Order: sequence, then structure tokens, then C-alpha cells
Amino acid sequence: MNELWLGTLERLGLAWWIEIITESPNCTYYFGPYLKVSDAEAEKQGFIDDLEKEGARNIKFTIKRCRPSRLTIFEDKTASSSKNPSIAPILSSQM
Repeated sequence: MNELWLGTLERLGLAWWIEIITESPNCTYYFGPYLKVSDAEAEKQGFIDDLEKEGARNIKFTIKRCRPSRLTIFEDKTASSSKNPSIAPILSSQM
């Protein structure tokens, strides 16, 4: 019965999720879904500990109701700057 209720809450975006954001690597992770905020609260430290063991730094977390479209989002800062059309590499043949 709980799984049915959890599935309904998840589809409506009302399930609880742990959102963990790290600076190094620059990622956002979602862990869940949970029926109650207290369930998510009880589990969050285990995920934080695992990320720290993997070398993640500057870890911040939020427990919130949401409906994440992806569970891991990697944001490569260097990729976004290379897509900027105002920045173009100068090749040695252009000098």
C-alpha cells in the first residue's frame, strides 16, 4: 500500500527527495522518493558520507518536494564557456 501511495505522490511531484549539490565535482544528485520528510532526513547522512568518500567537496543538501527529471546532473563549467559564441580560439595560422 505504501508503494502505491508513494508512486502517486511521486507522479504529482509531492514525494520528498534529498537534493545534494557538490562543487567538486560540480553536480546535483537526487535521492528518493520518500513518503515522509523524516524518512529522507534519516537517510541523507549516508548519501553525504558516500559522496565524501568518493572525494566530493563543498556538499550542500536540501530536502524538498519535487519531481526530478534526472537523478544526477553534471554541470561542466568548462563546456559552457566553450559554447559561448563570443569566445573563439585563435589558431596559429590566423596570426
